[in-house]
Amino acid sequence: MLVTIMNIMITILLVSLINLIYFMMKSKTINLREKYSTFECGMDLMTSLRLPFSLHFYFISIVFLIFDVELMLILPFAFCFKLFNMLNMFVMIYMLMLTLILGFFYEWWTGLLDWMM
Repeated sequence: MLVTIMNIMITILLVSLINLIYFMMKSKTINLREKYSTFECGMDLMTSLRLPFSLHFYFISIVFLIFDVELMLILPFAFCFKLFNMLNMFVMIYMLMLTLILGFFYEWWTGLLDWMM
């Protein structure tokens, strides 16, 4: 019983000591303007870094990632033709292609694929 209490006390002491050292080290950092400013080849910035970003590029990249992942789902079908019977393989490929086509038409219908808006 005494050993358990000693272990708990040592654990609490070590955790407290680590927290104390952390807060002592944290308080030594000084919030300087240069510390939080951007560094660009040692020169001052000529323009603001907060430029407007077109969401259309973001949507195009997300669409690319989605279709890329779905195409990676098609790849194992080439290796599974010998493991499953042909009817099951064609049903699985048909369902995957149907999902791809429906996703493409949904993105086309919502206007995500229109370059000029």
